[in-house]
Amino acid sequence: MAQLISVRLQFVLCVALIGVAGARLSRYGDIIAEKTRTGGTWIGMVLLATVTSLPELVTGVSAVTVADVPNIAVGDVLGSCVFNLAILIVLDFLHRDESVYTRASQGHILSAAFGILLIGMVGFSLLLEQQGRMGRVAHVGFYTPAIVLLYLLAMRTVFRYQKHEMASFFEQRADRYPGVTLRQAVRGYAVAALVMLAAGSGLPFVGGRMAEVMGWHESFVGTLFVAFATSVISAMMMTGIVIVGLLYRPRRRLFRTVGWASLFLLAIYLVNAWVLYQHGR
Repeated sequence: MAQLISVRLQFVLCVALIGVAGARLSRYGDIIAEKTRTGGTWIGMVLLATVTSLPELVTGVSAVTVADVPNIAVGDVLGSCVFNLAILIVLDFLHRDESVYTRASQGHILSAAFGILLIGMVGFSLLLEQQGRMGRVAHVGFYTPAIVLLYLLAMRTVFRYQKHEMASFFEQRADRYPGVTLRQAVRGYAVAALVMLAAGSGLPFVGGRMAEVMGWHESFVGTLFVAFATSVISAMMMTGIVIVGLLYRPRRRLFRTVGWASLFLLAIYLVNAWVLYQHGR
């Protein structure tokens, strides 16, 4: 019992540190977007997404090289996509005036489409790899450079789109952070990023101990407790729902709390987590 309490406290501590640092990252990211006039979509996709994914990067690397729990590594990296989309449920609930999909820029559709392409490429590569039909150089598969190139193309495309959309927007908008300079924002952003990096490095070890103490499958721990998420397929379905919500922009809210798109997101998330727990190995 003492060991179980200890591992749970360690997990909560890591998550709490990531949560506090994430809030600071969001604020400084917004300041950087305003000061550099690059737009929130591109800053969110590149700057925020990159730094907030550092725990997944550190978790994945340390999981396969030190902790030797590859299921946690795969579940963490791919499963985090699902949890990030599930966060929209909370945002939709907290945004009381109207559905969050009616306020979000339709420019997010572009990044969501690239997200589907990337996730689909990863899933297809995993399928071919299991069949022994994926070429490789040494131990690196051919899909690795293809994924990198597609990601770079996505960043360039979104940046050009945002640059065009934001050209006239910032000319008419007052400075919301007159007391914070760009250098101060970058410095604060870097400190928050280091905190997230440190907290994320401990997650695979905590997840491995939790799997051992609780007797759970490593794949379930990797997706639900390390990244709070599930599989590649779920991320694609949930991204599709988000795209529909951004295009349709529903104004009605069920029970005056959340939109129907958020309910679909929640349903897919819960069902996939249950299936993974039942059949994960």
